[in-house]
Amino acid sequence: MKLLILGRMGQVGQELVRSLAPIGEVTALGRTQIDLLDTPKLRSLVTEVSPDVIINAAAYTAVDRAEIEPSLADRINHHALTELAEIAAQRGAWLIHYSTDYVFDGKASHPYTEESMTRPINVYGKSKLDGEKSIAASGARHLIFRTSWIHSGHGNNFVRTILRLAAERDVLRVVVDQVGAPTSAELVADVTAHALGAIHRGAAPASGIYHLTAKGETTWHGLATFAMEAGASLGKPMKAVLEAVSSAEYGASAARPLNCRLNTNKICRELNLVMPDWRLHVERTVAQLMSQP
Repeated sequence: MKLLILGRMGQVGQELVRSLAPIGEVTALGRTQIDLLDTPKLRSLVTEVSPDVIINAAAYTAVDRAEIEPSLADRINHHALTELAEIAAQRGAWLIHYSTDYVFDGKASHPYTEESMTRPINVYGKSKLDGEKSIAASGARHLIFRTSWIHSGHGNNFVRTILRLAAERDVLRVVVDQVGAPTSAELVADVTAHALGAIHRGAAPASGIYHLTAKGETTWHGLATFAMEAGASLGKPMKAVLEAVSSAEYGASAARPLNCRLNTNKICRELNLVMPDWRLHVERTVAQLMSQP
């Protein structure tokens, strides 16, 4: 099986390089090697590699900046996906893509299922939803994994930021009214590998959208508290005191859904999985970050 990974330097992309290596012949490229907006070069690359599966981990992810760069967010998260899906469909390749809990408005009182009504409340979420729709309309065989609150031992993420700032500042203001499931890039990559293994065995799950997050839920404030406690247990000095604030008090440029919980029953059933509790991988991420110079 030939696998083409796009976005190799992102959090999920770096873990995909690890998790997919035993499955087949992997070609992994970052933004310096291929620009998703360069359609002729992208088509040439896919022709050259001739992959059985294209795994797209590249995206515009600057949620707040997207509010002032809506065109760029749309070009990367939507229009580039339209082209990529058409390329996959024409070649008969599978397309694996990653989306977000931000396609929902967060007003539901329960975890969202794949069939729940989408209603993004920020530019980033809309661009990701439009990308999903382009893939579905292309006719390409596809798996779209919606995930949330990604963290890892590499790249920029909330856990890394909290550990750094907790050692520098006296007070950290952290949002307490958004609820979701912190999910490691490692888990996303490992589930992707599991799905590709099923495809390789001829037991592919049905094309469509699947929610992929760790088990359980917390708030950003709860995640910060847990990460700081985990860091302190490993000897990292923690200077800051956490101050719980509402989303309105925090005042981010882009609105965020308050309920970011995703129901994972579908993916667990289809792929025979049991998702780990979110705390397990956060502890691992903290340990990885602590081990870095």
